[in-house]
Amino acid sequence: MYTRRDALTRLSALAGAAVAAACTTRKADAVTAPAPESAQSPTTTTATRMPALFLAHGAPPLLEDSLWMSELAAWGQALPRPKAILSLSAHWEARPVSIGATQAIPLIYDFYGFPDHFYRLKYPSPGAPAVAARVRDLLRGAGVGYTDDPGRGLDHGTWVPLMPMYPQADIPVLQISLPGLDPKTLFALGRALAPLRDEGVLIIGSGFLTHNMRAFSRETPAWAAEFDRWCSETLAKHDVDALLDYQARGPATRIALPTVEHFVPVIVAAGAADAFSTRPQVSFPVTGFAFGSFTKRSVQYS
Repeated sequence: MYTRRDALTRLSALAGAAVAAACTTRKADAVTAPAPESAQSPTTTTATRMPALFLAHGAPPLLEDSLWMSELAAWGQALPRPKAILSLSAHWEARPVSIGATQAIPLIYDFYGFPDHFYRLKYPSPGAPAVAARVRDLLRGAGVGYTDDPGRGLDHGTWVPLMPMYPQADIPVLQISLPGLDPKTLFALGRALAPLRDEGVLIIGSGFLTHNMRAFSRETPAWAAEFDRWCSETLAKHDVDALLDYQARGPATRIALPTVEHFVPVIVAAGAADAFSTRPQVSFPVTGFAFGSFTKRSVQYS
């Protein structure tokens, strides 16, 4: 039986070759995948309201991909500096909403089969107890149950993309769980958390819009490009009905998302945007593909 361990072992084996061949792969992607949407570059926000983001968080090999690192670094520099970051990662699903560590504790290395140096990486961001207190207030006000999990550190869905975006690790970070995978519940959660955007908190959903661990390749398969295109169009229009019904309306969804935990964080970000506008400004600061079928498309709601 093909297992998740098999998939990650294969990813580790492919990572070195992919990084070494990055230039060649990027040339191939220009033919086999949609061109990067340079017109939809990071939106520099000057108002006090923070944007809401969805990040394609990659895996440890992201940190050895110079193009991806530079794209995330440029995005971080274009954003207004947050007072704190609230992250919801595909790698933490727990009911009810669980509020992670509010003090700096060791990272979670929730991956295996990679070189040893990835397990020695540190991201010593400060804890965010004031944000946790505010999250509790907002959840109570919205009638959303929650619990505290003070021993739960940041997983790689949070700290891997933050390393290039905020390399000094000097911004307080809080991670909370996804309370299941139901789209309507997650959209409502994003709306409940939205007031944090006016308080200097950057809300981040972290995952992947396509995530088939058996579909590593040199070239981007047609189904991945098609699903990525559908995501681009649906998110750009802020078509909430289509987004919440993505499993039925998206093309080749069962291939693109054999499991859906990596997709649904974008729904939280969309909810945090929808609370202020039914037509928020949407941009895609990072696009393209990694390992063939994994779209790097990331989203900024301003």
